[in-house]
Amino acid sequence: MAVLIVVAVAALVGVWAVRHDKAGTEGIGGIGLASAVAATAPESATNRLPDDPKSSQWLKPATQAALPPVTKPDSVVSAPPGVPQPAAAPNVSSGVPPITAGAGLSAAQLAEEGDRLAAAERKDKARESYLAALAAAPPESLRAKLEEKLGLLNVELVTHPWPMPEKQDCVVREGDSIKALARKYGTTVELIVKANELKRPDVIRPGQRIKVFGAKMEIRVSKGRNDLLLTAGGRFFKRYRVGTGRYDKTPVGTFVISERIPEPPWWRDDGKIVPFGDKDNILGTRWMAIKATGNTPEIKGYGIHGTWDNASIGKAESAGCIRLSNADVEELFQLVPVGTPVSIEE
Repeated sequence: MAVLIVVAVAALVGVWAVRHDKAGTEGIGGIGLASAVAATAPESATNRLPDDPKSSQWLKPATQAALPPVTKPDSVVSAPPGVPQPAAAPNVSSGVPPITAGAGLSAAQLAEEGDRLAAAERKDKARESYLAALAAAPPESLRAKLEEKLGLLNVELVTHPWPMPEKQDCVVREGDSIKALARKYGTTVELIVKANELKRPDVIRPGQRIKVFGAKMEIRVSKGRNDLLLTAGGRFFKRYRVGTGRYDKTPVGTFVISERIPEPPWWRDDGKIVPFGDKDNILGTRWMAIKATGNTPEIKGYGIHGTWDNASIGKAESAGCIRLSNADVEELFQLVPVGTPVSIEE
């Protein structure tokens, strides 16, 4: 009888030991219980990848147990052996991830990056992205959109105090004038005044700091496309639609702007002067005379001007001059000084 009792007790002890040994791997207690809880816990900052607030990847229980405690954002904790180091977080201070324009991105991707930068008011960086996209040989539909965006953005940048690599800081000295500074830096009085929001353009004081856009402007006119391409420092600035001469009267060759006149009178072929504001004055609100250079034959009476007849833009209907809408010629007038190179091609 005693022997039977001893055998029964031993059997019970053996069963208990086996079940207790399995408890650690079947979720009954200890590590197994922690694993079961972790596997069913809701998504939170503690079970995402470290430093990646947007990751939806869940950590395996064994990995989670090995992670270091959460630290403040300004401290850095290396992941334990065997756990991949997460990528750097985006620049959340500006809301825009940092980029290197053209670094393996397609024209479409660079254009999208430019849109994000522009929306974040990082206009100078947006410009660089758009220029990189334009240099990446985009399809025609994207190229047209890029040129439109760049044209608007470039004008916004140069006519306001936004930073640009082409802008130079200038400290006004005794005896300086806006006109003298415009000649020195190869720009226009109108652009210096507008870009620096000067209330009294005729009054500047020694020690005053102003920014001057110093990139060299150039104009290229295509008679076949009826457009005018403006570049700054050899890079795209803006494209304008223009009207050219009927019967192929617009000359081709190389020229420079030799004279700039706001609100110009018009000298008719018969010698009569038609004052600005007269309904018969066809020059619009601005006139920029052009002079032949190099081997181009000398010409007289040709230039770039505005028009009251916007329906003629994009057509070959002028007497030989290059015409723009009044709004466009006023914008162009403030951007290009006397001496700006002009090339006209078929």
